[in-house]
Amino acid sequence: MSRPLLVARPEVPAGLIALPVRTQLVRSGDDLAGIVAHAVAGIARPGDVIAISETAVAIAQGAFVPAEFVRPSKLAYALARRAGALATVSQPESLQLVIDEVGAWRVLYAAVAHVLGRLRGKRGVFYEVMGEAIAAIDGYTGTLPPFERAIVLAPREPDAFAQSVFERTGIGCVVVDANDLQKAKILGASLDVRRSVVENALLDNPHGNADEQTPVVVLKWRGAGTNPLYEAAS
Repeated sequence: MSRPLLVARPEVPAGLIALPVRTQLVRSGDDLAGIVAHAVAGIARPGDVIAISETAVAIAQGAFVPAEFVRPSKLAYALARRAGALATVSQPESLQLVIDEVGAWRVLYAAVAHVLGRLRGKRGVFYEVMGEAIAAIDGYTGTLPPFERAIVLAPREPDAFAQSVFERTGIGCVVVDANDLQKAKILGASLDVRRSVVENALLDNPHGNADEQTPVVVLKWRGAGTNPLYEAAS
């Protein structure tokens, strides 16, 4: 049984807990909203927020490409060899999908800007220049079999998907991109969910990035006063 993870951050109200929930392995074409509803039955209730990994949503939508189907260019190989450990740019197949999306010249410009930024002591310029083009593609490291060599793309219409889970369960929902680098971004949310609070509560990535098979996390408010997970009624 999953252990509740106590959230202890200055920007997160005391009293929030994050409860990872194990599900069946999500596959392309699955009714993910139904899988989630079944998994959280008896765990989540109105006033909680269901956080679903973007990877699970994308896989259920078929938004992924097997690495074997991608033929990296010389540019993709050259840049990947010089990249750090971050998955998307260190894997030539993933980087080739970025090149296909935005063009080689933009990727080259971002790479040069990155080098110049490093000379000035600034990090992350490549990602700033590329923006959503690179954020939309996840490398294949750490994904469960049979998707360990799948390059996962951005989920389609995450707001609509989150709203569909709310309509199925009566519980607020978000689609989140979180990792072990203390970063979390809400890609989609049902109505009235307070995105900033949910993002902060998920910075420790309670979903996990290994073989936990917990693409769902239920956030619960156990503090006093108004529930911070939702916007106050006007």
